[in-house]
Amino acid sequence: MSQITKDLYASEIGDILENSLAGNRPSQEDCVRLLESDDVHLLGLVAGHLTRQKYGKKVSFVNNIILNYTNVCVTDCKFCAFYRPPEHEESYTISLEEIESRVKTAWEMFRITQVLIQGGHNPKLGIEYYEDAFRLIRKNFPEIGVHGLSASEIDMIARVEKSSTKEVLSRLKESGLQSVPGAGAEILVDSVKDVISPKKISSDQWIRIMEEAHSIGLPASATMMYGHVESNKDIAEHFVRIAKLQEKTGGFMAFIPWSFEPNNTLMQKEKTVAYSAGGFQLLKMIAISRMMYDGLIPHIQSSWLTNGIGMAQMALQYGADDFGGTLIGEEVVSCTGARSTELTAKKIIDAVKQMDYAVVERDNFYNTVQAH
Repeated sequence: MSQITKDLYASEIGDILENSLAGNRPSQEDCVRLLESDDVHLLGLVAGHLTRQKYGKKVSFVNNIILNYTNVCVTDCKFCAFYRPPEHEESYTISLEEIESRVKTAWEMFRITQVLIQGGHNPKLGIEYYEDAFRLIRKNFPEIGVHGLSASEIDMIARVEKSSTKEVLSRLKESGLQSVPGAGAEILVDSVKDVISPKKISSDQWIRIMEEAHSIGLPASATMMYGHVESNKDIAEHFVRIAKLQEKTGGFMAFIPWSFEPNNTLMQKEKTVAYSAGGFQLLKMIAISRMMYDGLIPHIQSSWLTNGIGMAQMALQYGADDFGGTLIGEEVVSCTGARSTELTAKKIIDAVKQMDYAVVERDNFYNTVQAH
């Protein structure tokens, strides 16, 4: 009997892990048990095995920039240190000329293959701003994919335009939007959202907008922001809601669990959350993500942005197969002062190779651009 088999027999979650190895995804109740377990090493062995079965020892990343096009926001999320109310002296919205200049510089310096476009909920921006920006990028830089706008930003544009979110998505796709990031999900349980982001779209609205995106051929990422006021039961519900939508549409390319960073946020000021969840929790979340979405959502991202490069390296052994992006120009997490929030491609390549994994650069749709 191998050591891992002995460990499975001895573990209180051994039955769930054996089922995972046999190709059966955990149920919602199983997920709660996994979240309550401290057997992170064994979770990692199983999730790592499932990942290597699919990808071997190969990890992908995308060479990208992030355009935080405006910090003007009327949603006042308590977990955000980035936003400024309209007319605030530190508020900004970047012009189309500035967008073109930033993308051009990134293309010339780094040969990026993706621009990630996200910002605040700015009631003064109509849909033409986004259409013009996307058309400009696709026309002038056809090699660069446009991955942009969370479900809640799309809802904001629809409200400004007095239009439906599906109509907004269709127009944005026509003008060059190619895929949608998973931001705005946080935890897909309204009792949690009522505490951390009461003015933001509900869980049902997030699911509906994502389903609309998938239905018109816009693939997406799914995310989870954990480590604030949610319970294990809430996290399990989030996992299952995304799984159900994926079973219906197949539109999610990747899942990204990331840790809430409380620094400089209202939640820290109000003493709701004092510190971030830490590395132990990250590894657990990555491993459970792989098991919950095995055979369902292909890619699990290692989430270096809020946990740092060392933990993201560890995550590769716990079920992650993608390192995420270089994120040149990131401003949202950097506002918390947590850590440096950009990496060069070379730093990612070195970090992956240090873990004895092969590394490939990918495009917006997870196709290999080049091997390193």
